[in-house]
Amino acid sequence: MGKKYSVCLDIGGTKVLGAIFDENKEIIYRLKKKTKESGDDSANVEQVIIGVVDEMIRESGIKKSEIRGIAAGAPGVIDQAKGIVLTSPNLPWTNYDIKTPIEKRFGVPFQIGNDVNVGVLGEYKYGAAKGYKNIVGFFVGTGMGGGLILDGTLFTGNQFKAAEYGHMILDPEGPLCGCGQRGCLEAFSSKKGMSAYILQQAGRGRETMLADKIENGVFKSKYLKKALKAQDAVTMEAVDRACHYLAVATGNMINTISPDIVVYGGGVIEAVGDIFLQKILAEVDRYCMPAIRPSVELKTAALGDDSVIYGALSMLEG
Repeated sequence: MGKKYSVCLDIGGTKVLGAIFDENKEIIYRLKKKTKESGDDSANVEQVIIGVVDEMIRESGIKKSEIRGIAAGAPGVIDQAKGIVLTSPNLPWTNYDIKTPIEKRFGVPFQIGNDVNVGVLGEYKYGAAKGYKNIVGFFVGTGMGGGLILDGTLFTGNQFKAAEYGHMILDPEGPLCGCGQRGCLEAFSSKKGMSAYILQQAGRGRETMLADKIENGVFKSKYLKKALKAQDAVTMEAVDRACHYLAVATGNMINTISPDIVVYGGGVIEAVGDIFLQKILAEVDRYCMPAIRPSVELKTAALGDDSVIYGALSMLEG
């Protein structure tokens, strides 16, 4: 028997999501663990990752010798060739070699890429973008991630830094973004961007359900869903504004790339994707070349929370 199991990870600022796939690409075991409790130094996050892999192997009853490889997506700029995290916004890693300790510990190859790139890859191989060749992915979460597949290959650009179109500037006089620039797509359309707008309106004395649900600059997606269901006026404005700028950004990407499909993923889309897609579709034609628009499909991601682990699986599939 050859090696038949793939260990796949989604490493986030607050959690590590792990899954073991068998040779039929079925998940036989999954596990989620918090990263924050591990303190802030890089070795501790590494220990959480190792702990997740160890526990999954133990609890699923497979043998280490049956694993063909481990792959992961993580936030930040990652040298995919060397397995080095150059910088990461939510993890304490700078020029951090994560590949060597993991390979040493488990004795199998380890691969790692930017989480949104890996997530878009998952949607391309197993999800909403299966069968398409040129794919633009917007992942709407705490921030705004981008991923790009051109001619069936993940496009990572010079030094793996491509597809940061969450920082496409849509209004140079707009709100301040975490990157230091003003008016980025992320400053309007991410959880951070929507939260900032909601807090600003609450500060003007307007009533809104979401204001007291914002912690550390963001709300949980489930509260966004509840506020929209209750037709909370300020929340609806924040969402309209987010979708307006997503439509503008989508038009820019359509005109630049002429993709087969634009896929929207991430936590916000998983919670209220139908609402977002409806609003984007209502506006996007205004910002596209009429000759290009008919050949592009717009869809929400199909794999939800699992797009990154499926993308990790596709990295191991080669």
